[in-house]
Amino acid sequence: MPNTRAMTQRVELAAVMDRLAVDGLVTDYAVAVDDGDWTAYRELFTSDGRADYRSAGGIEGDAGNVASWLAETLRVFAMRQHLIVNRQVRFGVLEQDTGDTAQVQADYVNPMRLATAEHDDAAAAGAPDFVCGGRYSFGLLRTDDGWRVREVVVREKWRRLTG
Repeated sequence: MPNTRAMTQRVELAAVMDRLAVDGLVTDYAVAVDDGDWTAYRELFTSDGRADYRSAGGIEGDAGNVASWLAETLRVFAMRQHLIVNRQVRFGVLEQDTGDTAQVQADYVNPMRLATAEHDDAAAAGAPDFVCGGRYSFGLLRTDDGWRVREVVVREKWRRLTG
């Protein structure tokens, strides 16, 4: 009788590794936006990747156009800090192989501070002026270069000016 335990363990290890890679991709997404690294942002997407920020007053389009829009729009904030929590990951099937796609639902809270003369000095950094929260829906694809974002939809649920 074949030893199926070893195969089951390999499958479980692969699922854990995929989960870690997907989690890392979502984190890289938040860091790229927070740091304004639009080259890194674009590289997180598949060649046909899209982003939809319409619920937050933004645009929908290919990752390159959205990155350009984000770069211009977020310039008014000297500090951005995405906190992404409650990540639900579901792996899917593409072309009869399991685990080639993933759907991620993740809640976020995003405090930001306006870029003003009083906040230019890091020592003068204070509380955020603006905070918003909602949920990201990521559609991910396993590529030869690893996991990439095929689509991300932002569903802003609330926002508050704190100043």
